[in-house]
Amino acid sequence: IAPTDRPAAPPGAALPEGLILAVPAGLALNLAVSVIVLGQGTGALVAGAVYLAAAGIVAVGMRRHYPHAVMGACNTVTLMRVALTAALIAPLMGDAPAGWLVAAVAAISLTLDGVDGYLARRANLCSDFGARFDMEVDAALALILALHALAGSPVGAEVLVLGVMRYLFAGAGLIWPWIMAPLPVSYFRKGVCVLQLATLIALQIPQMPPDTGIIQARIASVALVWSFARDVLWLWRHR
Repeated sequence: IAPTDRPAAPPGAALPEGLILAVPAGLALNLAVSVIVLGQGTGALVAGAVYLAAAGIVAVGMRRHYPHAVMGACNTVTLMRVALTAALIAPLMGDAPAGWLVAAVAAISLTLDGVDGYLARRANLCSDFGARFDMEVDAALALILALHALAGSPVGAEVLVLGVMRYLFAGAGLIWPWIMAPLPVSYFRKGVCVLQLATLIALQIPQMPPDTGIIQARIASVALVWSFARDVLWLWRHR
């Protein structure tokens, strides 16, 4: 079937084809990374439970809002990013934060962030759900890496700015609904997101000089706050 001929499915229809197989594949990846790569036992159970909970939320969301009949490689890749991100909870639970392995797993997840969008465009499976799915995985990855950096690097509590801004933004949307309106595409916003995650990954490296890490975290935090402030101002003007 040509990409442009893929069947569409109205929101609220059956689960898209491929999801039922992708969920256990993601669980296998999650447990393998948690146990074999990160070397965690008890923490792996928590990481697996978090992944399954996230996969359940994704399944409900796809059934209600995903407009295509097939999951596609794009959303499968994003689900694998969920598995990798959840696996990073294991070393936090095992009191082994940060380190080269955490940085490596996070770097793979960040690299795959550029793959899922390409696959979606190539297969004509782009959707608002897919974009939101991708964004929420980025936010979860940032939060978990910020907790790693707080526990395993010389950077202080200010690093949490890099992990909680998305959730503060969403919380503000519950008070002021106009904040949740769609935003125009912004390469500045995308660039800041890459800076945010790249900085958080760099902070996991044990050989990072303390002063360098603190400076990098503060630069990325200022850029992130400025990016969100620009978006809030735009939304306020167009409310």
